[in-house]
Amino acid sequence: MDQLRSKHQQISSYIIHTQEEEIKRIALELHEGVGQNLYSILTGLQFIESGANEPFMKNYVREMSQLIEKTIQEIRLLSVELHPPTLTTLGLLSAMKSYIKLYTSTFGILVDLESTGEEKEIPEKTSITVFRVCQEALANIAKYADTCHVKMNFIWFEDILKITINDYGKGFRPEEHDENNPSSGLAAMKERMLLTGGQCNISSKIGEGTCIELSLPLLNRE
Repeated sequence: MDQLRSKHQQISSYIIHTQEEEIKRIALELHEGVGQNLYSILTGLQFIESGANEPFMKNYVREMSQLIEKTIQEIRLLSVELHPPTLTTLGLLSAMKSYIKLYTSTFGILVDLESTGEEKEIPEKTSITVFRVCQEALANIAKYADTCHVKMNFIWFEDILKITINDYGKGFRPEEHDENNPSSGLAAMKERMLLTGGQCNISSKIGEGTCIELSLPLLNRE
């Protein structure tokens, strides 16, 4: 049974890693490929606008330029959401702070993030996994919690990182959600944390909100 569980975890880990590599590639292509091409088109339109004589033509080109500018911004935001550059360069905590700014501007939900203790270095693969779990938790809050305030804590111990996310929203009855169903978002969060050697615990009460607690071992990590 243990061998079967270990094999399942290896397969899940491989699938998730492969998915993340593809997401990273798409994010890079959006930012450096599509985004740069649109920027070149924008520059061309601005040049045409400066040489246009007819007022209606100037207005038309300006409107097209504004539309492309908006599209460029949306692509940049999508690229960051898919794979924040800071996740690789600055680590999990900085990536989370960067994502929260995007999250708040998109959904209008204020996320109060606090970090206590000395931040530890986490391997990129593990950081991505934990980031995805936090991202899924925040996405669920935006969809279901009916709240405007979230409290997130990073607590760094010598051998473990604990993350808590409290939404103070309308809550739900955990017994009515099958967390063992593989298609469930809650099950996916728990599965991802198990692959890191960590845990994900979810508790909720109607009218009081939902609390998600993540724990990640930090010692002896390769």
